[in-house]
Formats: sequence, C-alpha cells, structure tokens
Amino acid sequence: MGTSTAWRYANETVALLAARAPKLRKAVRDAKKAGCAYVVLDGTLIPVDRVAADRPFYSGKHRKHGMNLQVIVSPHEILWVSGALPGSVHDKKAEWIWGILAELEAAGLVTLADKGYQGSTYAKIPYKGNKPESQKQANKAHARLRSPGERASAQLKT
Repeated sequence: MGTSTAWRYANETVALLAARAPKLRKAVRDAKKAGCAYVVLDGTLIPVDRVAADRPFYSGKHRKHGMNLQVIVSPHEILWVSGALPGSVHDKKAEWIWGILAELEAAGLVTLADKGYQGSTYAKIPYKGNKPESQKQANKAHARLRSPGERASAQLKT
C-alpha cells in the first residue's frame, strides 16, 4: 500500500471517530444524568513525531513534541476528549479554549483538577505552597479521588 493511501485511510478513520464522539455539552449532560458525584478534568500530552521547526508542538515542560488533549473522566470511564492543540498550550488555556469548566459549572458537576488549572474559580484544585496539616490531608483526599481519572487519561498515551 502506498504512503498516500495509508494517510488517506488514517485521516478517514480519524474523521469517522470524531464524528461519532460525543460533543462536550452532551457528555456533560450524560454525566449529570448518570448521577456522577464528581468528574476529573485532566490535560495530557500525546507524543508526536515532529521536526524541530514545529515549535508550537514542542512542550517545554515535557521536553518533547506533542499534542495537548483535555480529558473529562468519571471515576469509572472516559466521558469526553477534546480536540488536539499544540503541546505548547498550557492546560488552563486549553480548558478556556474549549470552554470546559463553563459547561461543567452550568451542569452543576463537581470538578476536580490538578494544579495546572490554578486560577479557576470553579474547579477544586489542591492547595499549593507550605501547608498546615489539615491542607495536607485535604490534598491527599483530593489525590485519591482524582487518581482513577488520572489513570484513565494516561490510557490515551498507550
């Protein structure tokens, strides 16, 4: 099979999967109907092969080229995955571009996120800096609740 044919098949498959994927509003509405106690918002970098000239895809944090995907998960399953943005886009900016927290807030879903979403007024984010014991305990509980979501978004990388 030729290279152009392989790329055409790959592009057609991606377009088909994207068309079948739930839109953000529907995914949030379905999570609310399913009675999710909370959802986890997580950003992940999917590595890609790029040359050095493609600077927007280079993530300085991860020191590799990649695409930034935002993922909403319940404790049991992946609910929604955003479109790809260049790896240089910060998680908070990616969330703002897609309007994720606005949708989650409108639905009234409790949202747990990591420190990459610092500055969000709606998402529950861990405490930063030197903390008293009560805040350390709160961060541990937050991490325990968030861990199934973190594992689910890590599945996208494999």
